[in-house]
Amino acid sequence: MSEGYARFGIGQVVHHRRFNYRGVIVDVDPVFQGSEAWYELMAKSRPPKDRPWYHVLPHGASHRTYVAERNLEPDPEGAQIEHPELGRFFQAFQDGQYIPREEPS
Repeated sequence: MSEGYARFGIGQVVHHRRFNYRGVIVDVDPVFQGSEAWYELMAKSRPPKDRPWYHVLPHGASHRTYVAERNLEPDPEGAQIEHPELGRFFQAFQDGQYIPREEPS
């Protein structure tokens, strides 16, 4: 998937502005790809659907989140995160960023 349109890329550690958690991006959608029901229930701030959305592994959790670009910012800590699925997507952590695997396992 091309990420030229997105502010953040796969492997980048980010901070969620509204919910104050850190995480790493594992995928990028150019526009919202969820259901209307999910959007109505979960996206209370009504972020734009026509901007990028990100699949994120949150630090210290075991689930994934789906986040609008406007709710993310670069993570100032630059530290690794803890998540049980990291090894599925990434082979290493280097210079504050995760290095993606050639193919997810």
